[in-house]
Amino acid sequence: MWKQLYELLRGALFLGRDAVELRREVTHLREEMGEVQRALNQLAHNFEHLADREKLEREKLVLQLENAILRLERRLPPGKSSKE
Repeated sequence: MWKQLYELLRGALFLGRDAVELRREVTHLREEMGEVQRALNQLAHNFEHLADREKLEREKLVLQLENAILRLERRLPPGKSSKE
């Protein structure tokens, strides 16, 4: 009987210790998940910023191309009229 009581108390102590340890691990994992979430949010923000910059760069290149085409068109001699 004493042995059973001892084993029961010992088991309860181990369960209590394990519960405390698991709570610490859960707290630690929650902190890590928060860090991961913040890192993912930062990456998402960086991708959005990069996409905006790339879009502006493409628009700038299109405008430069249009300007170059307009400059070339001004250099061309006037075409012959179709009446001749």
